[in-house]
Amino acid sequence: MTNVILCGGSGTRLWPISRENLPKQFLKFIDNKSLFQLTLKRNSEYSKDFLIVSNENQYFIALDQLEEMGFSDSKFIIEPVGRNTAASIAFAAFSVDKDEILFITPSDHLIENDENYKKAIENAKKCAKDGYIVTFGVVPNSPKTGYGYIKAISCKDLICDVESFKEKPDIKTAKKYIEDGNYYWNSGMFMFKAEVYLNELKKYAPDIYEASKKAYENAKKGEFVRIKKDDMLEIRDESIDYAVMEHSKIIKMIKSNIKWQDVGDFDALYEVLPKDENGNTKNDKLLALNSKNNLVFGRYKKQIVINDINDLIIVDTPTALLVTKRGDAQKVKEIVKILKEKNPDVVKFGRTVYRPWGKYTNIEEGDGYKVKLIVVNPGKRLSLQKHFHRSEHWVVVSGTAKVINGDKEFILRPNESTYIPMGEIHRLENPGKIPLKIVEVQVGEYLEEDDIVRIEDDFERD
Repeated sequence: MTNVILCGGSGTRLWPISRENLPKQFLKFIDNKSLFQLTLKRNSEYSKDFLIVSNENQYFIALDQLEEMGFSDSKFIIEPVGRNTAASIAFAAFSVDKDEILFITPSDHLIENDENYKKAIENAKKCAKDGYIVTFGVVPNSPKTGYGYIKAISCKDLICDVESFKEKPDIKTAKKYIEDGNYYWNSGMFMFKAEVYLNELKKYAPDIYEASKKAYENAKKGEFVRIKKDDMLEIRDESIDYAVMEHSKIIKMIKSNIKWQDVGDFDALYEVLPKDENGNTKNDKLLALNSKNNLVFGRYKKQIVINDINDLIIVDTPTALLVTKRGDAQKVKEIVKILKEKNPDVVKFGRTVYRPWGKYTNIEEGDGYKVKLIVVNPGKRLSLQKHFHRSEHWVVVSGTAKVINGDKEFILRPNESTYIPMGEIHRLENPGKIPLKIVEVQVGEYLEEDDIVRIEDDFERD
């Protein structure tokens, strides 16, 4: 069985701790592991292989976190733009043997891996072997409005037929669902044979099937499968729920009495984070006076003090501050839409920006200058490039740097430096075994990231 982990998405409902460049599934909330890493750990007991479907920006973050967990031999399918889950799962199905069982899971759910989870997977696997498309319905413990629901009928033990799928309800409808007793949270997890899914997709969404098949056949295949952008844009944007699940006649639902949490917004995050005796989320830098039931999130050295406030969400980052009411966390997604028009960079990036070769952190900037800490992973190098509007000073903090500066190539060690004049062709590489850290001081009239002319690039970026 192959665990297909759907790893795209921008995590807008957890902005500003989640950005397009570093979405929520890669944030290390729990035991210094990300939700993506916890998914790997949890499902490694049941799947022999992992197939990660991701976008280009997140591929290298996922790769680093896979290596941390010892799963570096996992396979990847890279999508240049998102076209929802129907196509992503089709790519996975095209990439394996037709009889391979695929266990489809999101990368951002929190699930307790206990005996009930194991039992749910075992029952799902039996149904999948018999040619069914299987979905997992979580036994609800409260009327949640942030989840979709499944209405199940004719249950035998833990295996049920499905009467219908329901959209996220209002609170009144959600309470009716709970009282009815036949409604379950839609977990977004599925299991089936690859060929079974493709046959159902071809039957109920033939245009998605054909466009996905063409895109997969035309994809660049090597270290990973990279779908071409033009082919991806030809695919209709549709979820597996709309394309297949609401139409198929061969669906089974596994009644899953598991501890499951879709950490999709700050209200959900509040539920899973540890709290003090007053219901405030624990934070070493937080002083809470006469305040209860607040989510206060900040990972920096800044002292945070709250006084006489209750039921708030306060999220502090170096580049953005969010203050809103608990219970209104779903509205953060609408806030992000507005910010995309007014200040798109604050949606895309935090202070730390991840790149295929490593990452950089903006330390300070002002009129005509910017200071960064650059970390280059072992064996990686930046593109061969030049800038029209800035010069750069590099000082090595730790590790070994191999530098191309014009027609010169040389090695720099800690406390050694070089100057890159404006317009000079240059490159930075880490030939060593430990991360290379340098402080870069940029000086010029224009210091944005689009002042990069790439001459040669290991990662095939423009």
